[in-house]
Amino acid sequence: MESQTLTVTGMKCGGCEANVIAKLKPLSGIISVTASAKNNEVSIEYNDELTDISTLKAAIIDAGFEV
Repeated sequence: MESQTLTVTGMKCGGCEANVIAKLKPLSGIISVTASAKNNEVSIEYNDELTDISTLKAAIIDAGFEV
């Protein structure tokens, strides 16, 4: 298991947090995701045998935010 806390810019509200979480949760290997617009952070626990950090970052970018 791997844990990462990423700085994510552009999140302004709970809806933004929900969008990021919705993009990450369905990915293979995701164990947990929390997002904080207030702190501009997304914390992710994942199985690094099933996914990698570049895939996670791509999903956040796809949700419309910068990593």
